[in-house]
Amino acid sequence: MADDFYSVLGVPKNAEADAIKKAYRKLARDLHPDKNPGNAAAEARFKAVNRAYETLHDPKKRALYDEFGEEALREGFDAEKARAYRQWQSQGGNGFRGGGGFGGGQAVNLEDLFGGAYSQQGGVGDLGDLFGRRRRGPMKGQDLEQEHTVDFETAVRGTTLQFRRQDTNETVTVRIPPGADEGSRLRIPGQGGQSPNGGPNGDLVLVVHVRPHPLFKREGDDLHLEVPIRVSEAVKGTKVKVPTFDGPVSVKVPPGTQSGTVLRVRGKGIGRKGRPQGDLYVRFMIHVPEVQNERDAAELNRIVDELARFEDPTLRQHLDVDLGQ
Repeated sequence: MADDFYSVLGVPKNAEADAIKKAYRKLARDLHPDKNPGNAAAEARFKAVNRAYETLHDPKKRALYDEFGEEALREGFDAEKARAYRQWQSQGGNGFRGGGGFGGGQAVNLEDLFGGAYSQQGGVGDLGDLFGRRRRGPMKGQDLEQEHTVDFETAVRGTTLQFRRQDTNETVTVRIPPGADEGSRLRIPGQGGQSPNGGPNGDLVLVVHVRPHPLFKREGDDLHLEVPIRVSEAVKGTKVKVPTFDGPVSVKVPPGTQSGTVLRVRGKGIGRKGRPQGDLYVRFMIHVPEVQNERDAAELNRIVDELARFEDPTLRQHLDVDLGQ
């Protein structure tokens, strides 16, 4: 029995979109193949998590999944016919052939409803057409899935790459669009399995994995970057140069900046077609000087003692509370 997608992500069925995305990102990060080399169980869970998120983050797919389960994800699935068939079953499968109908006397022709799946002799027989699994005439080949890992910068900028299909070793060319994220799925028409009876080939679905970046963290289309600053810079203020994927930019460190202060640089995040460009969030982290010998340590302590005259003696006063036992 297939796993419930909500259980795979560890969220309730009424979970909001943000909760689903947060759960997916944590699981994808923990189960990523780069963090679990050679772990077949982790790899299998990673694939299951990606499949679950692909459905649940799309409102239309999620609604169909909630109503019909995984059957609704099959290519060619007809929701209206499935609902009609369900109602026909709830009526005991009777009252339709000769112009009977649903409640209210509406006439329904089963041949129109089910197409060739219905016969006057046998009633509803092969329901393949109803659920998108046609058994007559040329069938489309099976869709195949393959994974490929790219570095962070390639995912941000986009690229055209060539890779070999796992089943045939044939070379396939695909364009990865700018802004591809972890778990992005690219459909390559006609590069899947062959049809068993002369129909078109299936498609190849490429699942994109993205290696972590040593500097940047991604959240949606926004980027986050930690920038160390000196104590003197935090006190007096300064300008520092920070990297972006559009080239370095200069950002202002205001006088009196506290460690952990975040500055937003608009439009320097991820760019994707049809969406506004994300932002870059710079977090300033104050770096305390490190000394190598006793003489320098003594001098630093002297300077710090002078600095202490300007410090707030009530800085941690709000923490002096009795939490009880």
